[in-house]
Amino acid sequence: MEERILEVMGEKRKVPKGTIFADLAKDYTDRFQGPILVAKQGNRLQELNYEVYFEEPITFLDVTDEEGMRVYQRGVSFLLVCAVRDVLGKDALTIIEHSLQKSFYCEIRRPAVEITEELLAKIEERMRQLAQADLPITKRTFRKSEAIGILQEQGMEDKVKLLRFRRASSLNLYEMDGFYDYFYGYMPQRSSFLWNFGLMPYKDGFLLRFPDQNQPAVLREFGNPEKVGEIFLEQMRWCALMGVSNVADLNETITAGGFGDLIRINEALHEKKIAEIADMIGKRLDHVKMVLIAGPSSSGKTSFANRLCVQLRVLGIHPHKISLDDYFLEREQTPVDENGKRNFESIQALDLKLLNEDLKKLVAGEEVELPRYNFVSGKREYKGNKIRLKPDEILVIEGIHGLNDELTSEIDSACKFHIFISAMTQLNMDDHNHISTADSRLIRRLVRDHQFRGRDATLTISTWSDVTDGEAENIFPFQENADVIFNSATIYELSVLKAYAEPLLFDVSHDSPAYVTAKRLLKFLDYFLAAPETDIPNNSLMKEFIGGSCFDV
Repeated sequence: MEERILEVMGEKRKVPKGTIFADLAKDYTDRFQGPILVAKQGNRLQELNYEVYFEEPITFLDVTDEEGMRVYQRGVSFLLVCAVRDVLGKDALTIIEHSLQKSFYCEIRRPAVEITEELLAKIEERMRQLAQADLPITKRTFRKSEAIGILQEQGMEDKVKLLRFRRASSLNLYEMDGFYDYFYGYMPQRSSFLWNFGLMPYKDGFLLRFPDQNQPAVLREFGNPEKVGEIFLEQMRWCALMGVSNVADLNETITAGGFGDLIRINEALHEKKIAEIADMIGKRLDHVKMVLIAGPSSSGKTSFANRLCVQLRVLGIHPHKISLDDYFLEREQTPVDENGKRNFESIQALDLKLLNEDLKKLVAGEEVELPRYNFVSGKREYKGNKIRLKPDEILVIEGIHGLNDELTSEIDSACKFHIFISAMTQLNMDDHNHISTADSRLIRRLVRDHQFRGRDATLTISTWSDVTDGEAENIFPFQENADVIFNSATIYELSVLKAYAEPLLFDVSHDSPAYVTAKRLLKFLDYFLAAPETDIPNNSLMKEFIGGSCFDV
């Protein structure tokens, strides 16, 4: 039998021709905390029932890896959909809406049922029965017309509409226990690989919970982000009102010539929300002296701050913008992380003493000269930028630590108004495939980095995990401290960003570790019809990423 010498999990071994990844994986299960879910050969992901064809090094992934977790989540979602149909009937309609603290918020839209702990216990028990049955999850390839016929027969009109826009002549469906579904990513090989999950009531629906990536034997803790949860539900209701709840709806809006109206209505909603926030601040102006704005990367903080300042001026309030970046410590004083790298994401990278002294003086009505940080020299500079707050003036402070009370610990809380901004998309691929808000932000950042910072997609993707790790530590734990949350996502944006992002992603080399992410995003964007940016106004948050903003962003 013909054999090849391949590197598998860091060791050389003989691999007979015709071997599938699942056969190799059996020899390495003791190295993992849970079932192996997917293989990575070179910079490509491979499902376990694929034949080992290429000669690059092979590693295996479980839920402790981000890509492994994505595979796991798709598999458990498949279990959920099957179980709901088994418990409530074949016409049952399960909607997987969005991610909330890495759980999935779901609803059952048909039949009309009350979500109770008793009902969820029945569904969860059926999920466990399916998992324990060790059923194969099989990818089957059909002609496009055949696949659409199968999905129509199963009542999945959302997927039928979406696949209408697919150019491929053949399509892959996944089958388990005679039921077919469509997912836009890799799946686990067997139902028994899905060993830890849970359901719990939440709002009008329920949460589908997954293992903690650091401790896969336990479910990830859910902290109930009440304010963020309400924003997601509000956006969900608004999308339904607009008749654009998924990508197929968006594509149909484009083909029907309604894209310009969709942009205008979405931008009007943003303007209305920003005006309402300004009104809230105006009503508290007798004691509020500063607005602190925080949010993750590519949420549109700078454009939002500028638009808020415009609305404040409409009310006769004169804002002074302050960037927390100008209060960085001198570079040699910046703390370092465990790898000896200067950690500019840490709150300790800011001169908190100086910041609080300046803010206290301003609140007291004293004049203060504001610093400007020179990123070339790594030092603060003073060039005569002096301000004194009058009764009709307010500070607008933008930076990632804005919601952390440690930042302004010496300032009376009554003087502060906190705003959290993030792009919390509520658009879904279809009923069973939600769109990751992190992926939406990454696509925004890819485009902006190329447009304005001269960075290619490989560099942006390679540093993205550092960005998200910093957000998990410095931003998201404090989001519920906000007085108000602004959702900067737009329904239309991915159709516009597609034309900018695809060439950048195609440029990522197969030899780059960034290729796995680039390939996944390309497949994701392929479901969208591209649309022109013609009707996007120049004060839109989207202009911060594609260019043409009337603000200095």
